[in-house]
Amino acid sequence: MLASQVTDYPRWFQDVIAKAELAENGPVRGTMVVRPYGYGIWELLQEAMNRRIKATGASNAYFPLLIPESYLQREAEHVEGFSPELAVVTHAGGKQLEEPAVIRPTSETVIGEYLAKWIQSYRDLPLLLNQWANVVRWELRPRLFLRTTEFLWQEGHTAHVSAEDARAYATRILYDVYREVMVDVLAIPVVVGRKTRRERFAGAINTMTLEAMTGDGKALQMGTSHELGQNFARAFDISYLSREGRRELAWTTSWGSSTRMVGGLIMVHGDDNGLRVPPAVAPVQVVVLVVKDEAITAAHAIADDLTAAGVRVTVDARADQPFGRRAVNWELKGVPIRVEVGPRDLAAGTATVVRRLRDSAKSAVNLTDLTSTVGAALDADQAHLLSEATAKQSARITAVSTIDEAIEAAASGWATIPYDAVGEEGEDSLAESGITVRCLQRPDGTLPTEDNEQGLTAYVARSY
Repeated sequence: MLASQVTDYPRWFQDVIAKAELAENGPVRGTMVVRPYGYGIWELLQEAMNRRIKATGASNAYFPLLIPESYLQREAEHVEGFSPELAVVTHAGGKQLEEPAVIRPTSETVIGEYLAKWIQSYRDLPLLLNQWANVVRWELRPRLFLRTTEFLWQEGHTAHVSAEDARAYATRILYDVYREVMVDVLAIPVVVGRKTRRERFAGAINTMTLEAMTGDGKALQMGTSHELGQNFARAFDISYLSREGRRELAWTTSWGSSTRMVGGLIMVHGDDNGLRVPPAVAPVQVVVLVVKDEAITAAHAIADDLTAAGVRVTVDARADQPFGRRAVNWELKGVPIRVEVGPRDLAAGTATVVRRLRDSAKSAVNLTDLTSTVGAALDADQAHLLSEATAKQSARITAVSTIDEAIEAAASGWATIPYDAVGEEGEDSLAESGITVRCLQRPDGTLPTEDNEQGLTAYVARSY
């Protein structure tokens, strides 16, 4: 049995991860073993993200896990921001290292070193790179998929001839890559905005974020895109010869999303029966469940037809195990559709279709119509999850006008409040109650371009 979301949401989250066989704790505190089913979701997310990243013109590369400690020291704000989370290697090969090596918490510094080597002229710009890798940030309060000491992610790093070009590209990543994946693939509505000075990435001049609302009304940062200005270019001498023959500093960006997205999927879509996986990222979109051995051959034929139509299918032919237990396990894993096949179904020329999102309502479908019915159901359920999550998010956002009202609203959801009524002092007051300004927007929902714009709306919430 799973814990109830209402009575014990943290336990429910842990139960789903364990019983759906997504992941478990690794041998070192804060590390995570991602099991095949959980990794299957990550692979589909990765494919969707990678395709969109490449469409923006970026190329994949790989940089070292170990970074000389001196690299981080070059950008003071950056090292100060990450110093509590760093894991440092001081000994290797039985000897003390001449210079300690940091296990990458992010790769701005090491990539900056190589951007400086590779960029000579304006003709080399923009240089658009992306890396799929693991990073290590030492977590004091780890939680699977949300905050782990080691996690998987992609990190993009780019260099440009101007601030305007850098801003445009960082914004394009935010909308055309991240928001599109969150909404169209994960079926998760996100609020897009600008971080305050207090919350921005260490060393950046601007951080843009995508915030999702979890099932318990908290905020989850799903991805960020940063304008780094010329801070890292200055520290690493990332410069180029302009058209006019002048030596100029480049303008750089960085952006990243991680396995936290899987945590978001669980928390946004899950229910008291377990996972509900959007069809777009379901490793198994349809399970064909054999009721009795006599139906095994027919079950495989159904699976072959669905596979030919582009559906990800598996056959559960374990007829020696209780049917009800198998059905409940697949429901817990959030597989969008079960197709149940037994001798009676075959005699009638039908199969029983059960949709995860429809409260286990069953319908008999003619075998000749099964492929088209399943395809339409998958499309409809993808849309349904987004519509449902959007409605839940809207219902739990409260417009307020004072800090006290914002704190009260954040007990069960989010608050929106004029940022002029908050300011940096108000952020300190919110922090005392464990609440942060998640992001800032203009009244029309667009991104602010400056920190000091007037009339901005702040989204305020507790967060993971």
